[in-house]
Amino acid sequence: MPFYRFEDFESHYLTPHLSTGKAPVIEGKYMYFCLLHKNAGTGSELHYHPNELLIFPLRGRINAMVGKDRRVVSPGTFVHAPAYARHSIKATEDGHCRYLYIKDKTWTVVGLAEDEAVPERAMTVEEVNKKYRVGDRDKHRKAPGESQAIIEGLNICFYPIVETLDAPRCSARRVNWIEGERLAFGFFEVPAGYDEPQARSRHEMFVYVLSGKLRANSDGETKLAASGDIVHIPRGAGYRLQVAAPCVRYVLVCSTPYLEDRIDNMTPAEAEQARLHMTPN
Repeated sequence: MPFYRFEDFESHYLTPHLSTGKAPVIEGKYMYFCLLHKNAGTGSELHYHPNELLIFPLRGRINAMVGKDRRVVSPGTFVHAPAYARHSIKATEDGHCRYLYIKDKTWTVVGLAEDEAVPERAMTVEEVNKKYRVGDRDKHRKAPGESQAIIEGLNICFYPIVETLDAPRCSARRVNWIEGERLAFGFFEVPAGYDEPQARSRHEMFVYVLSGKLRANSDGETKLAASGDIVHIPRGAGYRLQVAAPCVRYVLVCSTPYLEDRIDNMTPAEAEQARLHMTPN
């Protein structure tokens, strides 16, 4: 099924010994698509992971650090954490936060402490929640060896896109596109009268509707998607996105050729280390 809502999935703590973040997880073939929630004043310790991370706040403000760059970020600003980049995301004291959280599937969604080596075998969400409760950092046994966390030389990882998610709309079609090594992120603002042509997807894509309505066709199925609806478009599937309201705002994330080649050509040992599940939701 190509259409989802996060409310239909159970939420889990993703890294309970390092973070208070809780999220439903939707798995594609090449990426995890999640909606992370953190209570006011709580969040993650400094940590890293071997996969690339995209963050787009939807509610509340976050106190974010990537490398050594710390900023307070509101909805409308995109945050990019390259693979192995040290980072921390916390909700500010004035309210809870919620943000889109997308990772590539070269590793699980479970993070590593900033001073921890990459283990021989990643932990799954199910395993980490059986082993730890929230805040159990003192009980955490770190993998032997040196950390691979990157702290220096990350350049600017914060991208202001729109002042607020309910800001007045633009007069024309607007696209902000940010492409990392493994994942790409696009913010789309599209007025009525503009329809994407029928096409076949070169990459795996997830579309999340922020506002307005979008008539979405994916792999032969059609839905009138509104705020909070998610459209999954597998790589190679036919798709079409048509505006069904005066204006629609949505975000689109997709895999890159580098990521697809890496996952498609993983050895069994590499897939086992990453705990990679090839079957999407």
